[in-house]
Amino acid sequence: MTETLPDASATLGLDPEETMSRDQIESLQLERLRQTVSYAYDRVPLYREKYDAAGVHPDDLKDLSDLAKFPFTDKEDLRRSYPFGMFAVPQEQVARIHASSGTTGRATVVGYTRQDLDDWAKLGARCLRIAGVRPGMKVHNAYGYGLFTGGLGAHGAAERLGTTVIPMSGGQTEKQITLIQDFQPDAILCTPTYLLTIGDAMQRAGLDPRKTSLKVGVLGAEPWTEEMRHELEEMFGIDACDIYGLSEVMGPGVAGESGQTKDGCHVWEDHFRPEIVDAFDETRVLGDGEHGEIVFTALTKQAMPIIRYRTHDLTRLLPGTARPGHRRMGRITGRSDDMIILRGVNLFPSQIEELALTVAGLSPHFQLEITRPDRMDELAVRIERRDDCTADRAIAAGGELQRLIKIHVGSTCRIDVVDPEALPRSVGKLKRIHDLRPR
Repeated sequence: MTETLPDASATLGLDPEETMSRDQIESLQLERLRQTVSYAYDRVPLYREKYDAAGVHPDDLKDLSDLAKFPFTDKEDLRRSYPFGMFAVPQEQVARIHASSGTTGRATVVGYTRQDLDDWAKLGARCLRIAGVRPGMKVHNAYGYGLFTGGLGAHGAAERLGTTVIPMSGGQTEKQITLIQDFQPDAILCTPTYLLTIGDAMQRAGLDPRKTSLKVGVLGAEPWTEEMRHELEEMFGIDACDIYGLSEVMGPGVAGESGQTKDGCHVWEDHFRPEIVDAFDETRVLGDGEHGEIVFTALTKQAMPIIRYRTHDLTRLLPGTARPGHRRMGRITGRSDDMIILRGVNLFPSQIEELALTVAGLSPHFQLEITRPDRMDELAVRIERRDDCTADRAIAAGGELQRLIKIHVGSTCRIDVVDPEALPRSVGKLKRIHDLRPR
């Protein structure tokens, strides 16, 4: 069931842009896009160099389709410009700086003016509201605070919406449980795998997660499947909704999922222009409904404009439902840079999760290990059995998962079913793939 927008606008306090028609949004996008491209060209040396080298100029942008003429921006551009080379305003106008962890290379640094922070909070509040969070609710924020955009981004969104924020941050799972019991929040914000970790810990302590006060979970920062949604909703008795964002584009709040339709995240297209490009041929911009890599252009950022940023997230764009003028992202099926090519077969961690959750006795906690003992790559899936699954049943369950992977993915792999709690837990983004091949 979708929201009836005129009534919802009055009762929920929607931003006027949320109820714009598709034509109105695209007209606004073109106006803002032309301003942003010129702004970046004039103020950020990297953009001027890239556009001059490609033989394009901001004046070449006559309509939305002309955006495809301009080069992509990627993480390496940000790393080469470290720390502040991508900023378009003087340092005294930068109100806040965030950065990635830099675990796979030099950190990527992003900056925000006060107006950027206000826009971020507004768009994050839209995401919480569309998911079912309402002013006056208590919100338990278990995203990590600090340079990672998740914690402070979600915090600003919840405050902007008018909720009471409990800034727990990540980690200290026993304390998380205590605060959930004592403070009785209505909603929780965290990664889906960390909410699963909290639920597992509650059950081990003899507590029923369904008896908490939680009604809504707004979960993001990592890809997750419909099977994981069902697992979490059954475990906690909540509505579990996705939220999408990435530091380079803004942070959490670029797109949000409706708690009524649960059919993918609506992109707030008054502030972002999404494109889908062929993951293997970046020159091909794909149409709505076609599957590929999503690319974002921010239309209103002041401190650090970002144009045609390659996210590496694989999805598709679909017509809007709960917010008809804003297109939806289909569920992210993986990342082009997380894709495993095993003996010519493309495989993503999300495919393993989807299949594992159909096998009785197996939990959603798993890791993928790639080795090369001889000349051929080999994949092992290390997955935990559930508490009520005996060792004998676990062997059969592992065999069933192996069979399903062979049938649905087309790859042969080894399944190692391990005891509950044998695999490490993550309070932030979970690392699924461990590449143990010799360099």
